[in-house]
Amino acid sequence: MTPSKSFSIEFFPPKTPEGTDKLRAARAQLAALKPAYFSVTFGAGGSTQSGTRDTVLEICSEGHVAAPHISCIGRSRNDLREILAEYKANNIRRLVALRGDLPSGYGEAASGEFRYASELIAFIRAETGDWFHIEAAAYPEVHPQAKSPQDDLQNFVRKVSAGANAGITQYFYNADAYFRFVDDVRRAGVDVPIAAGIMPITNYSQLSRFSDMCGAEIPRWIRQRLASYGDDVASIRAFGMDVVTGLCERLLAGGAPGLHFYSLNQAGATTELWKRLRLAEQ
Repeated sequence: MTPSKSFSIEFFPPKTPEGTDKLRAARAQLAALKPAYFSVTFGAGGSTQSGTRDTVLEICSEGHVAAPHISCIGRSRNDLREILAEYKANNIRRLVALRGDLPSGYGEAASGEFRYASELIAFIRAETGDWFHIEAAAYPEVHPQAKSPQDDLQNFVRKVSAGANAGITQYFYNADAYFRFVDDVRRAGVDVPIAAGIMPITNYSQLSRFSDMCGAEIPRWIRQRLASYGDDVASIRAFGMDVVTGLCERLLAGGAPGLHFYSLNQAGATTELWKRLRLAEQ
C-alpha cells in the first residue's frame, strides 16, 4: 500500500497586533485545507521565541497540529530543557529542530552550548525520548555555509542518526536538485521521508532578496521572465503560479512524500496551489 503524502504550511510569528490579526485571518483560510500541521519559525538567536510559543499554543487551541521551530543557537541546555518541558506539557508532539542563525554582529562564540543541529536533536532525544516527531532541515542546493556538497550531505545524515524522523528542504525551483539530493541520501543509507519546501512566487524583489540570503537558486529563465514584468504584479503572480504548480506536479509524480509550503503568513498563493494540485484528494 502506498503511504499517503503529507502537506504542511509554515508561518512566522507576527511582531505587531496588526500582524497577529492578519495571521489569524490567513490561518483560518488555510486551516480549511486541512494540512497535516502548521510549523512556526523564529528569528536569529531565538529572537522571537515567545512569539513562536504564543503562536503555536494559539494554533493548538484552535484544534490544529502545530510544530514549533527550535534552535540551539544562543541557548543553554537549561534553556532548552525548559522550552521542551513547556511544549511537552502542552501536548505538542512535533518539532522542527535547527541550528539556527546567529544574530547580526555575533560570532561563533555566541552560539551557545551546541554548534550543530545534530547535537540539538541528540539532546532532544536524550531528554524526551520518542515524545517528539522531529523534522530536520535539508538543502538540495547545498547550505550556503557548507564546506562542500559532500559535507552538507553528511550533515543531514548525522541529523537522522541523532534521531530526526524526517526532513524538510529549503525551497528550490530546480526539481533535479531535489531528486539528486534524495538519491544521495538513500545511497548513504538513510530512508526517512524528505518533504520538498515550496515557496510561492508572488513578489520578485522579495523572492530575490530571500534567495540571495539563503542560497536558493532562481533559475536564470525564471529571473529573466520575472524581471521583464517590472511592476506588473498580476503577470508576476500568474507566471509564478504556473511555474510553482509545474514544479509541484513534477515533485509529486517523481515520488516526493510531501510538500511544505512557506506561506509568509499569506493565504492566497498557498490556497491556489493546493486547489490546482488537488492535494485534498491525495
